[in-house]
Amino acid sequence: MATRKSGPTTDPDITEALRQVVAHQIGPRRPGVIYENTDGAFRVLNVTTDASEARRILKRRAAQFAITVIDVLRPDAEPFAVGTVWTGSDRVLKAVA
Repeated sequence: MATRKSGPTTDPDITEALRQVVAHQIGPRRPGVIYENTDGAFRVLNVTTDASEARRILKRRAAQFAITVIDVLRPDAEPFAVGTVWTGSDRVLKAVA
């Protein structure tokens, strides 16, 4: 009878697969990119891919990433964090060189 180790498994293949899924969900959003969706237009200030930090920022137990943005259409806008995935309705307005 095999014994199970307690704690999370760190299988490199699973870790890499999860990294790829998260990268796909983030899409082209990198610091400096301006993008738009149905909610408005936003400049990316920071991308957090550390899951525990993303969970803290978003206050969501299942968050895998957090993106800090600012609304470029509002002059008085304050930065805020989002955890939404990149979809077909999102569009890059200005890429980073």
